[in-house]
Amino acid sequence: MVGCEAEIELGAVAHNVSVLRRLRGVEVMAVVKADGYGHGLVPVARAALDGGATWLGVAYLPEAMALRAAGITAPVLCWLPRPGEELEPAVRAGVDLSASDPGTLDDLLAAARRVGRPARVHLKVDTGCARAGATPARWPDLVLAAGKAAGEELEVVGVWSHLANADQPGHPSTARQVARFDEALLVAAAHGITPRLRHLANSAGALAVPAATYDLIRPGIAIYGINPLPVPPPVTLVPAMTLRAPVVLARQVPAGTPVSYGHEYVTPGPTTLALVAAGYADGVPRAAGNRAEVLLAGRRRPISGRVCMDQFVVDVDDAPVVAGDPVVLFGPGTSGEPTLAEWAAAAGTIPNELLTRVGPRVRRVYRGGQR
Repeated sequence: MVGCEAEIELGAVAHNVSVLRRLRGVEVMAVVKADGYGHGLVPVARAALDGGATWLGVAYLPEAMALRAAGITAPVLCWLPRPGEELEPAVRAGVDLSASDPGTLDDLLAAARRVGRPARVHLKVDTGCARAGATPARWPDLVLAAGKAAGEELEVVGVWSHLANADQPGHPSTARQVARFDEALLVAAAHGITPRLRHLANSAGALAVPAATYDLIRPGIAIYGINPLPVPPPVTLVPAMTLRAPVVLARQVPAGTPVSYGHEYVTPGPTTLALVAAGYADGVPRAAGNRAEVLLAGRRRPISGRVCMDQFVVDVDDAPVVAGDPVVLFGPGTSGEPTLAEWAAAAGTIPNELLTRVGPRVRRVYRGGQR
């Protein structure tokens, strides 16, 4: 093993998409933004399609265009085109775009005219997340403008919104958001907008809010095998990533040896310290120092002291550790290694953040599926 590597089981991605699709019985838009949550945009997209996804979702246009450049022809929704960004390439490539205001519709129409191809749009309504989306007060203006423009230059494919608290089962805001979405659909219908796709459910919504199912679900973190709920999910999700790094140095030190920056760990007795080639430049959170555990030499051991940019230290006591031995930071947990959820708890964050932090110098190794 040379350097830090992330092993990606593409079969797990396909499995997770498949069980989510069977759970709700509707189309699945696999969210592959942020380089497939750190797993690799194109390989994950192909694995998700193999698992039964019919759509792919991304945040930014370069992500959508990278999918097209890789030969992926499945429908793609991009929901955060940047102000002033050229929309013609996306329209030409058949990428669907989100619109939260009439100005975006105007930009899409102009791009469609220049390209000579209809622009495909999903109208977004803000039902209670207060990010993108037309507010209830402005929603009638958006659907009126879309209704007037719909035709040879503009196709309204979907109406959508996003749940804020579906990962907290029973949160009262979720039922309010579903109700507001239903109201928005009625307003759209009154203005002649009856989209083929209505979609609201993210991963947590797909798992825990049947009322948010509609025509399509948009799982993100769940397709990578991570449960966003504080309770067991209704289906078996299989984590796709295992993060490993090698020991690069093992040496004996006396009792009372202070370790790493700040000397926040001091050896309680004579021991062996293993230096591991992974740090916060690779995505190992600095907050994991003295808290998160790794699997090394047959058992879990906590990180000793601060995580550095390129390395961290583990006190292995008298275990016979040598340079080159593998260290598992997190994985599915099936071989005794810590899980990503445990790492997130130790670092005081969420699994989504840790996955997307796994840096570009970490080698991705793919198992199963297409590349």
